[in-house]
Amino acid sequence: MELTEPTAWSADRLELGEGARWVDDRLVLVDLLAGRLLSTGGDGPGPLRELTRLDVPLGAVAPVAGRPGEWLAVAGTGIARLTADGGHRTVADLEGGRSEPARMNDAVADPHGRFWAGSMTYAGVPGGGSLYRLDPGGAPVAVVTGLTIANGPAFDGAGTTMYLADTPRGHVDRFTVDTRTGELGAREPFLRLDPAEGAPDGMTVDVADHLWVALWGGSAVRRYRPDGTLEREVRLPAAQPTSVCLGGPGLSRLFVTTARYGLTDPGPLDGALLAVDVPAAGRPARAARTIRG
Repeated sequence: MELTEPTAWSADRLELGEGARWVDDRLVLVDLLAGRLLSTGGDGPGPLRELTRLDVPLGAVAPVAGRPGEWLAVAGTGIARLTADGGHRTVADLEGGRSEPARMNDAVADPHGRFWAGSMTYAGVPGGGSLYRLDPGGAPVAVVTGLTIANGPAFDGAGTTMYLADTPRGHVDRFTVDTRTGELGAREPFLRLDPAEGAPDGMTVDVADHLWVALWGGSAVRRYRPDGTLEREVRLPAAQPTSVCLGGPGLSRLFVTTARYGLTDPGPLDGALLAVDVPAAGRPARAARTIRG
């Protein structure tokens, strides 16, 4: 089936849909505050299937290399490993014990198997969020501090460029990445959005190394060229797009999670998982190679 307009892919409506990733020919996503890991089933629209549920917020997952059905996740105040039998264990507690309550927010594995995880305070305190890197076999380290709400990051195909959003500030910055060590190099402004455009939330990079950005409050997803110019905008029937993923046939179907959270009068498609076909192609989610044992 061809989708020429954004279409609800499920009758489910999520409070805070997030973390859309294409894994093993299916879409996985989360209902963040409810701690639910969900997936689509089949090739067409249908109900979302719950894979697991935690008693803490679940921000995003990456498949674990060589371990089918296992995930590395940002959950609660740290990083957790979700096992195929529905269990989970803490890998690292990164934000626990702070005077200002905080949680993890978004995360992704890069092309070299490193896991990058962002955080925020519940109150959205400026400077209260960080980005952490977990190297294969190593311990997590804070690599970017002074953020407010860290979203993304997203990597180009070679893993030499990283994009990172600080949502309330309307900023997306671009970093060079040393592929051997994972160390971040030069940081430069990539996008500076006016609040009227919406705030940059989840992101992904397609095979042409163009950046797709969900605009929270902007009812849209945008695609930007590597030079920062706008290539296209996809308008959406939901106020708060949260994450984007290219999957489906030819990896050319744009899936967008949305949220009902904070809306006093949500519309019929707020909180829906939306899908529309686009003239671009994405990549499946990269696997994390950070688990020992």
